[in-house]
Amino acid sequence: MAPDLLRVIPRFPAMLANRMTRNLAKPTNTMMGRFAQRAMEKYNSTLMKNAVKLCQIQPTQNILEVGFGPGVGLLEATAYLKDPKGRLFGLDFSEYMHKVSKMRPASHPDVGNVHLLYGRVECIPLPDQCINGVYDSNCHMYWPEPTAAAAELRVMKPGAKMVATVDLAFLRRGVSQGFFQGISVEPDPYMEALTKVGFKDVHMEDKEDEGNTFQAIFATAPPA
Repeated sequence: MAPDLLRVIPRFPAMLANRMTRNLAKPTNTMMGRFAQRAMEKYNSTLMKNAVKLCQIQPTQNILEVGFGPGVGLLEATAYLKDPKGRLFGLDFSEYMHKVSKMRPASHPDVGNVHLLYGRVECIPLPDQCINGVYDSNCHMYWPEPTAAAAELRVMKPGAKMVATVDLAFLRRGVSQGFFQGISVEPDPYMEALTKVGFKDVHMEDKEDEGNTFQAIFATAPPA
């Protein structure tokens, strides 16, 4: 899974590691951005699929994926939204990821009512309390203002569930090999921010799939 990527590329020179980190945060239509896209598709798909599964999506709900990247999670979520009332929103601030992802939901046989939004998590272009569930994968470290990001989850209905999947072993190995410089990959600031803005039952659990261990962060949106 993910650690294999770092074994085949033992250590980038600092300049290239920084460029790779920037493209993992916001892929561009460049050689490095396309490499980041392929890496996400190959090594992050299990995390994305589990984020969707753990979100416990119901057919008529409004669901939001934050940082949809190449669209693996979007495709997975459409399988749960069989009712015409169900809507799936994806938020990303990479123009290249929008271009890549737009091609996938449109051609998927089980696609629901999918809406791709351009923007940052600190300013989600949706009204208050309209979303039943939110999921993301390996995104928290790219949010420079965790409290502002957590507060912007005002889009969630009271009591709605949020789940974020992360592979801390992979992220920490990346740090040791020169990636993610200037970025905190640890989940504590994000979890503290969720608690600070009123989310309940914020906790992290170890999970396993396909023989690999990862972490899932859970939180419940504040009551009305």
